[in-house]
Amino acid sequence: MARPRVLLVVTADDFGYCPRRDEGIVEAFLAGAVTSVSLLVNGTAAESAAELARRHQIPTGLHANLSEGRPVGPARPGASSLLSPEGFFLGKMGFREAVAAGDVALPQVREELEAQLIRFRELLGRDPTHVDGHQHVHVLPGVCQVFAETLQTNGVRFTRLPVECGVDRCAWLEAPAQAFARAVERDARAAVGPFSRHGLRWTDAFVGLSTCGRHMSAHRVSGALAWALEGIPTGHTLTAELMAHPGYPSVPPAGGCGEGPDAFSCSWERLHELRVLTAPTLRARLAQEGVQLCTLHNLDSKRPGEGVLGEASLETFLEPSPPCP
Repeated sequence: MARPRVLLVVTADDFGYCPRRDEGIVEAFLAGAVTSVSLLVNGTAAESAAELARRHQIPTGLHANLSEGRPVGPARPGASSLLSPEGFFLGKMGFREAVAAGDVALPQVREELEAQLIRFRELLGRDPTHVDGHQHVHVLPGVCQVFAETLQTNGVRFTRLPVECGVDRCAWLEAPAQAFARAVERDARAAVGPFSRHGLRWTDAFVGLSTCGRHMSAHRVSGALAWALEGIPTGHTLTAELMAHPGYPSVPPAGGCGEGPDAFSCSWERLHELRVLTAPTLRARLAQEGVQLCTLHNLDSKRPGEGVLGEASLETFLEPSPPCP
């Protein structure tokens, strides 16, 4: 029995975080291993990254950041619920804790998102292909509603829904990573309603929580996509996104979003992802399994009856679909 065909968008996150990171991302794009990037407009290398995106015509979206570094908007320490007394965002877990405690003023979230969209247009001279969230902040309760409203107002249609089928089966993930993945999935499932009501779209499946950093391998990427295919009728086309973090390790003090690069950015794990993504093994395996790499534009440009990328009409798969069971 033939398995469903998969149209896979491979998105490199954190573009603009560090020149060495960006060098690796561009290398992966030119090799055909990455098809999209998400730009941190508050990253220290945002301007040079935007120049690289223009030069190489890289499909670029906004990596909305509410958790790391300095804000883009007018938020000020002492006057903004988003910032620490030192003027930085509250951190990956700090922001989540503040949201859960009801300490984050959602109008300030909207103001910062608007400022980042404006900055993106200044850097690229166009609208983003998509907007997702750095450290998945865009699916947090309350934040997801403001996020969806802001994207709709600004004419952005595509986002990321980080629900990965089978993460609970990934014995290689450490307990903290498992807990974080489950929390992200829970929040993402709850964000489906606001995202749908505001006309946002996303791929049918998402992969990347179980294959991040040292955990990435051709076997695990393939397996994660296979789990996403469970229950999909034969002959149907599935759209999927692989979240990736390729690049060369940052060398302090260069990099980051105003506070210097974090430990993950300085580690060998970014280089490991770059090597896995660009190695012939993964590309050959995906091709053998009927996976075709593409961009969001490839998905969005197809209309019923064209049938260029798959037997089934792609329009069906562009509408918000329920997460995996």
